[in-house]
Amino acid sequence: MKAIGYTQSLPIDNSESLLDIELPQPTARGRDLLVKVKAIAVNPVDYKIRQMVTHDDGSPKVIGWDAVGEVVATGELVTGFKPGDEVFYAGDLNRQGSNAEYQLVDELLVGFKPKSLKDAEAAALPLTAITAWELLFEHLNIQQKSTEASSRGAQEVMLVVGAAGGVGSILIQLAKILTNATIVATASRASSRNWVEKLGADHVVDHTQPLQPQIDALNIGQITHVASLNSTETYFETYTELLQPFGKIAMIDDPQSIDIMKIKPKSLSLHIEFMFARSMFNAEDMDEQSKLLNRVADLVDQGHLQTTVGKNLGIINAENLRAAHHELESGKAIGKIVLEGF
Repeated sequence: MKAIGYTQSLPIDNSESLLDIELPQPTARGRDLLVKVKAIAVNPVDYKIRQMVTHDDGSPKVIGWDAVGEVVATGELVTGFKPGDEVFYAGDLNRQGSNAEYQLVDELLVGFKPKSLKDAEAAALPLTAITAWELLFEHLNIQQKSTEASSRGAQEVMLVVGAAGGVGSILIQLAKILTNATIVATASRASSRNWVEKLGADHVVDHTQPLQPQIDALNIGQITHVASLNSTETYFETYTELLQPFGKIAMIDDPQSIDIMKIKPKSLSLHIEFMFARSMFNAEDMDEQSKLLNRVADLVDQGHLQTTVGKNLGIINAENLRAAHHELESGKAIGKIVLEGF
């Protein structure tokens, strides 16, 4: 089967940083589904792994953790899927990724693809939707409401830093339709400001300027929750100043150094969201990701959520994947980058 992989951790402008390769087609056993991959999305985790992790034996490593495809075979323990099912998933960081024609994935991590979306549109959603859902409802513990409820009376005020990226693009939508929180998004460019406003941000502030006076001017009360999707190290002290006592911070990035004791005076809490935690450690509730993805698919098909595709770079090959990594590494991407077909 066709795949894209690498054997050395090289800069993305090196033509050998990602290579077109051929690999044997895997076989489904146990709880695994064998999925024929139709479309993928690319995430910051892809280039971070590419930069840091290689196989000790020099064999090619295949990455990628966002896919849409068709189930073509199932292991003997599979109960929830059958050949012909169209599915979407992020998968498991410790296994071969989705940058290949065929991939094995545990059925407990898989949801049914939204019927109303094309393959590439659906591929933009799994990893970021799981991340955003776990961050909002498991870590920040934002109060959920039904999609029919219209009240905006809650006192929760959430600051979303890095709002125009992949996670922010779905997090804003989930918060808008499933919570009563007031959403304050950060954006500096006109394009990113327009993007987050379209997705449902109630207010937008410029993260290149001091945040406190901008938020004070909104007259919406103190921040109760922070979703820190990038640059946590830069803004951490600002978060501790903005948040009300007993406020919550949840981050997804990898700051080199933060002074954790700055959260003590207000009795704040700090949470780290890592959506691969369940799959990496075979958690007892691993099927929560399958349930979550099916809930997201339903919300999409009901018209409550939209795809977060920012750019489609064409077919799945090494050249186009290198372009996707390059754009993500620049930090300028808006929404998700997707590729489709081999």
